[in-house]
Parts: sequence; C-alpha cells; structure tokens
Amino acid sequence: MSEINQTFSNNLKQYREKKNLSLDKVADLTGVSKSMLAQIEKGTANPTINTVWKIANGLKMSFTELMTAPEEDFEVVTQEKLSVLTEDDGHYRNYPIFPFNDQRGFEIYRIELDPGAFLQAEAHPIGTQEFITVFSGVIEVQFLEQKLQANNGEAIRFKADTSHSYHNPSDEVATVNMVIWYEPQQNK
Repeated sequence: MSEINQTFSNNLKQYREKKNLSLDKVADLTGVSKSMLAQIEKGTANPTINTVWKIANGLKMSFTELMTAPEEDFEVVTQEKLSVLTEDDGHYRNYPIFPFNDQRGFEIYRIELDPGAFLQAEAHPIGTQEFITVFSGVIEVQFLEQKLQANNGEAIRFKADTSHSYHNPSDEVATVNMVIWYEPQQNK
C-alpha cells in the first residue's frame, strides 16, 4: 500500500471513530458502499479520486484533510532541513522554519541580513501582523510613514497589510526571528 493510501485509510478510520460513526452511517452520508469503506480502512482497496471526493464531500471534510498525514506532537527542525530563499543578491536570506498551516494561522522564519541589505515587501492580506525579534545586529522596518528600529534583544510588531521594507543599517549581520500571523478569514 502506498504511503498516501495508508494516510487516507488511517485518516478515514480515525475520523469515523472520533465522530462515533458506523460504516453504515458513513456509507449513507457518502454514497460509497460499506464494503468499499471497510476495504479502504483495512488498506486493501485503492480508491479512485472520485471515491475520495465522494467521501470528503459526504463527511463535509476537505480532500486535503483526508489525504494529509496529521502533524506529530513535536517536530525538530535541524539545519539540514532548512532551505534558503534569497533576495538582494543573496544579502537577504530567509529560512522558512515552520511554513503556514491553516490550523495554526502563522508562519515562522529565521532571517539574516548582511550589512546594508534591503528588501521591499508587498502588503500581506488585511489584518496580517509581523512579530520580529532581533537576535544579533540591527533591523529597520519601514511602512506607511513609520520607520521602526530594533537592536539586539529587542523586538518589533507591526500591521503588515501595507507595503513595507526591511533594512540592516549596521556594519554587522542582523539575525532575526519573524512570525507572520494571519487574521482568520471570516466565513460569509
């Protein structure tokens, strides 16, 4: 059985048990036969995409929720796991540590800015805030008419739903932790 099918089988069974649903009830809700559901949960069936969609729609779940392995209770992010995104000819380095996740509503980065590094950033969605903690060096953040500066051991929080920029005005590398928090989207 492929890893994806194993994940799907496990997620379906866990969801059904968590909601105290019988196979008969899931069959009624989804239009997928009880025998097919049992085979899927045992890992002996290879369901079509259409079958997965029928199950997701019937249970009012997203396709991704059924097909994605749940997060572990912990995660260690080692240096080897990090990839780097660069700007300003490599003078601005962004290491995504914890990418955005709908369940969390935020993402975390380690940023390194060489002396003089500059990055102009586009506005994030309405209500988004950034939380920046400086671990070494100095960083300036500019948005609207504001210019904020934080030194080693200091932090900045600002609404990032307008165009903004980051700059290292010092002669040493600035290392910062950045948390970007997205305001939850309201259902209509």
